[in-house]
Order: sequence, then structure tokens, then C-alpha cells
Amino acid sequence: MLTLTSDFGSPYPAAMKGVIRRHTDAEMIDVAHDLPRGDPRAAAFWLRFVLPEFPPAVHCAVIDPGVGTDRDALVVRAGAHVIVAPDNGLAMPPARALAGEDGVEAFVVDTDDPASETFHGRDVFAPVAARIREALDADERAQTPEMVAAVLADADDLSPAADPVDLAFPEPSVERDDDGDPVAVEGEVLVVDRFGNVVTNVPGELVRGREWVRVNDELTPVAETFGAVEPGERLVTVGSHGYVECDVNDGRGDGTFDLRPEESVRIVADNVSL
Repeated sequence: MLTLTSDFGSPYPAAMKGVIRRHTDAEMIDVAHDLPRGDPRAAAFWLRFVLPEFPPAVHCAVIDPGVGTDRDALVVRAGAHVIVAPDNGLAMPPARALAGEDGVEAFVVDTDDPASETFHGRDVFAPVAARIREALDADERAQTPEMVAAVLADADDLSPAADPVDLAFPEPSVERDDDGDPVAVEGEVLVVDRFGNVVTNVPGELVRGREWVRVNDELTPVAETFGAVEPGERLVTVGSHGYVECDVNDGRGDGTFDLRPEESVRIVADNVSL
């Protein structure tokens, strides 16, 4: 299996698939090609959420605002998975989600001059991902971490990455009362999804079981589902990724709460402890 992720829209992913098909008949699955343009941070968040749902696979992820520069191309082993991506940080958070800190190895790809300086997705990352998939499929052993490590060690175009770029998501700051119970959280917006739902870095357990909180001083109900409030009404909920979201039923939370990625958000209990 080989997955594809990009911010390319259409038709560029088709060119990548054509290149891949020349090397392997492996099943190809599109994760997304409409991620925020030129935003490795958003891509890292979504891949961290999505990729653990897959069985061992090769994942080709190209969100590459540095295309044509001297940034490296990476191959990252994450347990029994492989991520092929530019060295801009997007590969490392999903790699840790797949394998933890100890199961991650990063390699720099020794590439020839690509045919295009503006489409390394087709000319660098797709062929590298395809060749790795082909090599893994040629090995008759199950795709285990040990097997993947051995296959990558045999590749003559890979060398250990000394200091790959990483994207570490910020941790929220929790304020506690005299008893040690949390009463407020200073967090950050990680991403806004296509529905306008504002995903924060605040863990969901800090609001579960509460009825009301204040989001940047706006009194907001905490609900398990969108339908728990009327259309157009705001709510705080816990998304399937486990983080607190600031949402609007049948509307856009980013506009209503006036929140954008990387902006701060303060969530305070209203008459109850967080």
C-alpha cells in the first residue's frame, strides 16, 4: 500500500501516480490533496491523526513551500511504516505517532538533478516512494519494523539524516487552583478544518463532563454533538482527534470565534472546575 498526501489539488497528483505506476502495482490511496497550501504544520497535524489508522505502508507526503531550494528530501522509517517527504518538519510528528521516539529513523535521499525545479512531487518524491514500495514488496517477509529497517539499509541512495527539521506542537498552559485542580487553559489553534471547526491543542479531557466554559470570554456550552445546540449556535466539543474544538452547528467556528491557526485561545471554566 502507498498513500499520497499533498496540497496540489488537481491534476498534479495524477502525474505522481503515473510515475509510481511505472515502478509498482501497489494499491494507492489518496489521503488528501486539498490541505492548506504551503503549510507543513497543518499537514503534520492531519497526518499525525490519519496515518496510524493504516496498516504498514509507504506514505508519500508533499507539502513543499521550499521546492527547488537546498532543502533535503527525506525517507523516515516509523516502525513498519515509511514516510517520504521534504525536510520541512511535516514527517516527524506523524512518524512519532506511528512508532514513538525510539522507532523513528530519518534518511536523506541522494537525488539526481530533477527534471523540474518546481515539481519535486513528481520528479523526486513519487519515484523514491515507488522504489521503496517495490523493494518492500520484493522481500518475502512480513512488513515488520526489522524488515523495513533492513530494506532501507540496503538502499544505496539513502544516508542517515543528521538533524532533520522537526515540528513540535505547543503544549497548553494549565492554571490550577489551590487544590491543584485545573481552572483555565491557555492554548493555541492548531488547524481549522474545511468546515470551519477550530482545532486547539487543549486535550479533550479538560472539558469533558462540563456544561459551560468561556472561550476568550465568550460563554459557550460544552456539547458532545453538534446537534446538541441550535443551528448557528456556538459550542465547544471534543473532536475525533481528542482535542478541544471551537465550533458552530451548521456554521463556521473560525469566523464566529474569530480564531485562526497559531493564535492563542483561553478556555476558562464557568462556575465549574475544568
